[in-house]
Amino acid sequence: MQPATTTRRFGTLPVFMTAISTILGAILFLRFGFAVGTLGFWGVLLLIFLGHSLTIPTAFALSEIATNKRVEGGGEYFIMSRSFGLNIGATIGFALFLSQAISVAFYIIAFTEAFEFAFNYFASNLNITLPRQVISIPVMIILGYIILKQGANMGVKMLYVVVGLLFLSLLLFFLGQTEYGALTGKAIPSGELRNMDDFFIVFAIVFPAFTGMTAGVGLSGDLKDPSRSIPRGTIVATIAGFFIYIAVVYKLAISASSEDLLADQLIMGKIAIFGSVIIPLGLAASTMSSAIGSIMVAPRTLQALALDDSFPLKKINRWLSQGRKSDNEPANATLITVIIALLFVALGNVNAVAGIISMFFLVTYGSLCLISFLNHFGSSPSYRPSFRSRWFLSLTGFLIAVWVMFRISAPYALLSIVVMVILYLYISKYHREREGLESLFANALFQINRNLQVYLQRSESKKKLKEWRPSAICISKDSFIRARAFQLLNWISYRYGFGTYLHRIEGYYSRATSQRAAEELAKLIELYDTTNNHVYVDSLISPSYTSALAQAIQLPGIAGMENNMIIFEYDKENPEDLDSIIENTGLIRAGNFDICILASSRKEMNFKNGIHVWIDFEDPENASLLILLSFIIAGHPTWKKSNIKVFMTCSPGKYDETRIRLTELVRSGRLPITTKNIEIFTKDQKLTLRDLINEKSAAAALTMIGFNPKQLKHDGESMLNGYDGTGTILFVNSHNQKEIV
Repeated sequence: MQPATTTRRFGTLPVFMTAISTILGAILFLRFGFAVGTLGFWGVLLLIFLGHSLTIPTAFALSEIATNKRVEGGGEYFIMSRSFGLNIGATIGFALFLSQAISVAFYIIAFTEAFEFAFNYFASNLNITLPRQVISIPVMIILGYIILKQGANMGVKMLYVVVGLLFLSLLLFFLGQTEYGALTGKAIPSGELRNMDDFFIVFAIVFPAFTGMTAGVGLSGDLKDPSRSIPRGTIVATIAGFFIYIAVVYKLAISASSEDLLADQLIMGKIAIFGSVIIPLGLAASTMSSAIGSIMVAPRTLQALALDDSFPLKKINRWLSQGRKSDNEPANATLITVIIALLFVALGNVNAVAGIISMFFLVTYGSLCLISFLNHFGSSPSYRPSFRSRWFLSLTGFLIAVWVMFRISAPYALLSIVVMVILYLYISKYHREREGLESLFANALFQINRNLQVYLQRSESKKKLKEWRPSAICISKDSFIRARAFQLLNWISYRYGFGTYLHRIEGYYSRATSQRAAEELAKLIELYDTTNNHVYVDSLISPSYTSALAQAIQLPGIAGMENNMIIFEYDKENPEDLDSIIENTGLIRAGNFDICILASSRKEMNFKNGIHVWIDFEDPENASLLILLSFIIAGHPTWKKSNIKVFMTCSPGKYDETRIRLTELVRSGRLPITTKNIEIFTKDQKLTLRDLINEKSAAAALTMIGFNPKQLKHDGESMLNGYDGTGTILFVNSHNQKEIV
């Protein structure tokens, strides 16, 4: 969200200046000499390549995303929040803002190193040890006052001056000569690759030098044409910084010995023309320009967070989002930024949080690369950036960001992740209505699913699969009356199977029925929106039950495999729909589907009483499906404290044979059924099977019984009736024998 009164007044140059001034910051002047002295020229060159293997893909990814749609105020935060969702965007945004605000303090403290001669003078001549705060606090207050009063316009004008001084100091550094350089003849000394065991220690020290290339993006809300200025300014600054780093490292390597490089953090002053003056001046310019860039960007990130109501209190959001009436400068957000920076300046040392700052920047860069990669992979028609990176660059940038986080400091990496998870959970708690990653990952998941289905179809792997798993369809017009059918489908789909629930709208397709179907589908999705719901829900408009079934059994399975099971459902106490179910079993059998008929009882299901499975010894096809299906259903958390009991009937004289076969089946199939939960009954003319089921399974939560479709067609409803003593029953028929492996 962007304030209506925003004045867009900047072009590409401020983006470039803000980025390059942060890239060529304090680390370049204070730590590159130490890096070359420790690792040698080739070691630091490798370090620079590693750093830019992250920053260049990030700059490209950022440029790509910025040219796909208009980027409003907030820069990196705006991009991430509109890609990952507001809650995740706010989580990263808060971390990004704190990193930017604390970076201001980091640069101001580094600024004081330019006055080392003054501190040395007081210490040696007057025996007075002055704290760095005597300079850093007044400078922070003055800088904060200027930005608060004059805003970004003055900040950009100051940038022009300090960046000019910065480039002048670098020019004089490159033109400078030393006795050591005259002896080496501008050739890189031998052995200029050393101490590689300390590579990542040095990398962690100089890494802040690589965190500046996205600084200019924070001005997005003030740019006339962000889609043009952000890519140009960011990429040019990143590439320019890359070559300047290499040139500086080369100059250091040929101009001073490793001992001198390690002994003097301002060794550049010994190399440059007028070095004793120009290098401290360049250091002051570089640190001040970085501080100006950060102090202009951080408030805009904070203002964008407030405009999206990221804080829990409306008053805080309203106050932080307000811009100055004259130029819409985020004055209130700037005040908070200055206070935070001043606090850390007063502490005098930000080393304790420098690691966390690096982690948050790495999270930001990794997220930008991930967004770019997912957009490439998802191939959304709406993703049409005028500048295109490459998917492998974005993926490389993301992976390197994660890898570098843990190589720099595994504890800091884990701590930063924990902090961000806690922050995300807190934000999600008071913004429950906001969506998360769905929008960005939806296209990627769609592509994965599509490619998998095409692959499965080409390879005909469905025909080769020996392992059976259910892919079931259930059609019901009573979705808002009874939930048993959906529950059964959800139990089947939770872990091992796949389920599609179709809510039937009776009638012909028209504008009215289409609208009704959409409305009732939305209600169903909301009704069944639980963490344990694994069923795909849809609606189907059809004039009759038969035509609905004919349509449904021709639908492709949602898992890339053909549907193999149809679930019918009716009210056990009022079986008015049973006739139409029986009439359509022949249609389903023609397609080689397994058939389940669920007789939903109004009797409450006590899940602790478990599942009772009734098997006929002479019906092996149904037996295998009954056992497998009971195991699959019991895998749902609802049945966690229940067990499966198997009851089997056999002909007289075959009791022992039946027990051996059933026990071996359970054992070889590794089914969670104990021998004490297996009972075998010999068929007795005095006591019918129906009477036995009513007696033994009266308390069962679910009773499962096999049936024969031909007999059902012949006997009609009477075959399924008469189980008044039991609760909900699932009648099961398998069109072939399933292999229990």
